[in-house]
Amino acid sequence: MRYGIISDTHGNEEALEAVLRSIDREKVEAVVCLGDTVGYGAQPNECCDRVRSVARHTILGNHDAAVAGRMDYSYYYDAAREALDLHASILSPTNMEWLKSLQYTERDDDVHFCHGSPVDLEEFEYIFNVEQAQTCIPIWERLGLATFIGHSHLCKSFAISKERVYEVVTKDFEIHPEFRYIISVGSVGQPRDHDPRASYTILDTDRGTFSFKRVEYDIAAAAQKIFNDHRLSDSFGARLFAGV
Repeated sequence: MRYGIISDTHGNEEALEAVLRSIDREKVEAVVCLGDTVGYGAQPNECCDRVRSVARHTILGNHDAAVAGRMDYSYYYDAAREALDLHASILSPTNMEWLKSLQYTERDDDVHFCHGSPVDLEEFEYIFNVEQAQTCIPIWERLGLATFIGHSHLCKSFAISKERVYEVVTKDFEIHPEFRYIISVGSVGQPRDHDPRASYTILDTDRGTFSFKRVEYDIAAAAQKIFNDHRLSDSFGARLFAGV
């Protein structure tokens, strides 16, 4: 099976469409979305519609859960909370029901998908360093050969043995069955690794290979839609140019 795996679109239609065009050229057999289709950006409905139309699985992200009334987000900082309130008010009934129906995890045989750490799915904990990945050692036997996560907006990979964790520092690598892998796929719509290009990933289970991919998109157009909507913080548009 050849997967195209995306996450954290955050209402950025321009980035999503660029990624889906690139995925189409990769001849994947299944698209999987790891959540946070909403939040921050100017086009939550358009992004929900598109993800619903293409994804084999879509996972519940923390912003999805917040918009759907499935978690308390009163502690989020003001601008993020106001964007979630806005998205909750403008989502179509169909898209709202879709967010309410999403699961915390999905599995295809030995490939697992969730939004944050697989240790406690409803807590949406981050994994973007070795110390955080080490929390998965006690559940090693329950992990898939590869577990794909989003949430951090960073491209990170970790190979986990029963005793220790190794960070995988290459963007393309082979999956070895003696390890369990945690792979953070980055963000389609709001990268935070100082690379403003949209991020997605490809997994080929037949070949046992994995790759990070980056795609140029019309950042100015996406940012301008945020600037034009005075209900959203301008900072959400400005950060797109820097990838932070």
